Amino acid sequence: MTSESAPQGIPAATIIIFRNDPEGGDPQVLMTVRSRTMVFAGGMAVFPGGRVDPDDFALGEDAAADSGGAITSDEAAHQIAAIRETLEETGLALGLAGDIDASKAAEARAMLEKRNELEPVLKAFGWTLDLDQIVPFARWFPKNENLSRVYDTRFYLADLGTGEVDVSIDNSENTRLFWTSAKGALKMAEEGEIKLIFPTRRNLERLALFASFEEARAQAEAIPVKTIVPRVDTTGAQPMLTIMEDAGYPITSELLETVARG
Repeated sequence: MTSESAPQGIPAATIIIFRNDPEGGDPQVLMTVRSRTMVFAGGMAVFPGGRVDPDDFALGEDAAADSGGAITSDEAAHQIAAIRETLEETGLALGLAGDIDASKAAEARAMLEKRNELEPVLKAFGWTLDLDQIVPFARWFPKNENLSRVYDTRFYLADLGTGEVDVSIDNSENTRLFWTSAKGALKMAEEGEIKLIFPTRRNLERLALFASFEEARAQAEAIPVKTIVPRVDTTGAQPMLTIMEDAGYPITSELLETVARG
């Protein structure tokens, strides 16, 4: 498939949520196992997220206007989608400011499940967006791959800090939520406990470089986000799926035959 014939990507956003390890080890990230009935990445362990909805774009226009040009409406919409999907899938209220506690977050999540848009939830609870909490990290667009659906996905970082946080699955798209270090997730995949698609594995390898959220944020801010389009390299003995060398990833290729796709 050529770039010219590739389908348009579905705008999507996902968020890598850090917390301190309660036992003092490497920082942990929140992962979810998608229901096997899902068309994309069914049964795979991924980070919370989903597609950008029209209402996210509408709210993004307002956020961009309020920022005075600090953020584009398109970028704001993706960050808002990450915030909305996180609340919906995990019950965590990230990227928001106001009187927020666990009880209110649970009420807001229930309202979001009924309304399917974030703006009325913000108005009902008197909350505002706080996009400074959301750190751009990466962008993946596998437009050259033969996938059932092709998502143009922006990845973000956020930090909870404390380990005293309750999360719960949404009982529709996901079957499990769990905290683990990036190295721990890679070990789980190696031992067959979870399955990882190509972008998730590469992102976990990158996250495993960091001893803290601050280190991850520093690298994310130092390396401009580039759109990563995996490509098949057939110049060697065996075909490899590769990504660019200058996007911050320690491992940039994998044998094509071992790659798990969505």
